[in-house]
Amino acid sequence: MRYRLDVVAPSVAEVVSFAGGWLVDRVMAGWDVTVLIADCEDTRPLEILGVGTHDLETALGEWTDRPHPQTVAVAADMFSRDERVRQGVLNALDQGLTEVTLWGGQCPEELHSTVGSVQHQLSAAARAFKTQALAAADTRDTSVGDTETFLCGVMARPSVASDLVPAS
Repeated sequence: MRYRLDVVAPSVAEVVSFAGGWLVDRVMAGWDVTVLIADCEDTRPLEILGVGTHDLETALGEWTDRPHPQTVAVAADMFSRDERVRQGVLNALDQGLTEVTLWGGQCPEELHSTVGSVQHQLSAAARAFKTQALAAADTRDTSVGDTETFLCGVMARPSVASDLVPAS
């Protein structure tokens, strides 16, 4: 069985900027990573990262029928803007079986007690692929650091994601 990571994002550029290196490292570790994207746009930067794509609206309509991933990563503003995304995140946190990771923006007030700051140390390959994906996404900032920082939900069972460590 391969682990699954579903990523919910408003744009390709945001995924690459905030989580691109982490996604590369997950793909290289054998994970199936799918970005559920809100806008129909050029997905080549995501192809550079090695991840698949799926239409967000279609995925949200199939949410209850889709097999549950081991991890769901969500842009914080999507949590705040879309009630379906918000409810999916809250359900996953309540069940405690799916790791929930958020990036960007402020931590939503209702999640303060259930999430903590974590970091992922990017491999050299992740930094290289993220750099190329940022260039393809035509982002203003193409600099890539050594880590990416997220908010991560507390799980009832130990996480399969040993690549995320508490941020100091």
